[in-house]
Amino acid sequence: MKSIDDINLQEKAATHDKIGQEEIGQEKEISQEEETVTAETQLQEKDMDSVSKKSQNYSPNKRVKYGYIKYVSLAILTIQNAALGLSMRYSRTRQVEMFAPTAAVVVAEVLKLAICFVLVMKESGGLQSGLRTMYTTVILNIKDTLRVCVPSFLYVIQNNLLYVSVSNLDAATYQITYQLKILTTAFFAVLVLKRRLKKWQWGALALLVAGVILVQLTPSGENETKPSENLGKQSKLLGFGAALAACFISGFAGIYFEKVLKESDISVWMRNVQLSLASIPFGIITHVIKTGTITDLMKGFDGYVWYLVALNAAGGLLVAVVVKYADNILKGFATSVAIIISCVASIYIFDFHITIQFAAGAVLVIGSIFLYGYVPKKPETRTSLSV
Repeated sequence: MKSIDDINLQEKAATHDKIGQEEIGQEKEISQEEETVTAETQLQEKDMDSVSKKSQNYSPNKRVKYGYIKYVSLAILTIQNAALGLSMRYSRTRQVEMFAPTAAVVVAEVLKLAICFVLVMKESGGLQSGLRTMYTTVILNIKDTLRVCVPSFLYVIQNNLLYVSVSNLDAATYQITYQLKILTTAFFAVLVLKRRLKKWQWGALALLVAGVILVQLTPSGENETKPSENLGKQSKLLGFGAALAACFISGFAGIYFEKVLKESDISVWMRNVQLSLASIPFGIITHVIKTGTITDLMKGFDGYVWYLVALNAAGGLLVAVVVKYADNILKGFATSVAIIISCVASIYIFDFHITIQFAAGAVLVIGSIFLYGYVPKKPETRTSLSV
């Protein structure tokens, strides 16, 4: 079908030809024939270019390149997911001067801000243009920035709750319980975004809840971990309550942030700059309320804590890469493998004991992750270019 621009151009050409025939006569007809030949030549070249570009888009080299990025990012995300839960738990059991979790949250946000700042500069094409874009987006559009303060505050509370949870739950139980964020995200997606879940997704959520219940009801005496003087007496109920609260906050904040992203054309990295700029003041206030001072912000920070902060800050960036180059099935695979790694590593690091009940719950949770992310393949439509 012809576009509106093509129809308008043809109408103008017809009018021009009529006037030219009256004024110039045969010379205009010759010129018109030349233009027609030229136009046909350009169309043929355009068709050849489109075929060439299409063949380039589906070239084996590009498929290999994207496949390489996809699987490398998935491997890194798997390691990051497994290492984060284990590292957070180990950081609370070490026999050293304990750092404040609120301080770790603040420093992680500062590191995220620095990384996203560099990405915005690269995206904008330079330092000056990047600073100009940030000034326009963050300062001049202050109403939009204030909207981001809601998820910023929620993310600070969520990250602090995760430290409470991992201080009272072993790494494997924490990793599995935190998958309830799938349930809470789906709940708020239906409630806020009016999404409709498929039948298998509802079934996946039921499996998820059943699996977490089995894991949580595993007798604590059967999977005790090494005691720690820094942690003191641990409460499984407190750990589960903190993880559940963090899941609800994560679900609502994620859906709210998604809604904000869809209502504007601001890039993801610029949105993360806004998030971090708003999160840092909230994080400092939370630290002052808990510790009573700001002077000991870096107390207990050593090389391991800095590694933990960097690991936490890198998580969001890895998810963004995986979402771009992979799909839900592969992302679910990465999360599932991370759960298995956490369980196996906990046996050797924390003297964790896996029971049949715990293993059954873990299998249900892993199965629910795959089932929820399942997307049935659509039948391919054959075209004239199909081989």
